[in-house]
Amino acid sequence: MSDQNSTVLPVADGTEMHAYTAFPDSTGPVPGIILLQEAFGVNPHIRSVADRLAAAGYAVVAPELFHRTAVPGQEFAYSDFASAAPHLYGVTVEGLSADLQAAHAWLTAQPLVMTDKIGSIGFCLGGRVSFLANAVLPLAAAVSYYGGGTHLLKDRAKDLHAPHLFFWGGLDTHISKAQIGEVIDAVEAAQKPYINTVISYADHGFHCDARPSYHPEAAKEAWALTLAFFKEKLGA
Repeated sequence: MSDQNSTVLPVADGTEMHAYTAFPDSTGPVPGIILLQEAFGVNPHIRSVADRLAAAGYAVVAPELFHRTAVPGQEFAYSDFASAAPHLYGVTVEGLSADLQAAHAWLTAQPLVMTDKIGSIGFCLGGRVSFLANAVLPLAAAVSYYGGGTHLLKDRAKDLHAPHLFFWGGLDTHISKAQIGEVIDAVEAAQKPYINTVISYADHGFHCDARPSYHPEAAKEAWALTLAFFKEKLGA
């Protein structure tokens, strides 16, 4: 990567949001991706995902979604959900929508980025927020990994701008089959394009190599499909 750093984004509600950014080595126009964190912050795993996406040819911004309640750069151990929980439960649709607008505005202002080729991807909390991003932003592609609580946003399915790729773990006890069904039924009813992938042998958090539930094969398979999806919809 030619450039990886932190930046500070102004948000419409007057707050400031730190973000991790990663850029490809390319000097030509590139697609952009908004990367959305788990409940544990923009931590080494999320930064590594940003770097992997940059290596694949995308400009990436990973905003700190807890910026209203946490100090900049705050991370939480995967074994300490209790410390992350107040910040997780403190986010609102309104606040997240403003954060997404800010991340999108910053990304599309970068000279290198093709403004009509922006995607989003998120994990856990970020999976739900990626669904919201597809509803509030003019995206060209969106991906959600095991987005708990997405069913609470099912009324936004009618607002989706872009094809949406969903990943779920068949062993995930955090997200019920009924909740997954609510999401997919809503997208189907809205006649929006989607791909729904349930990996029967994977658990919640299967993509993250820092979690006990990490499943190397499932992670590799899902990532290959993710890159193919982004390449088809965004290029790079």
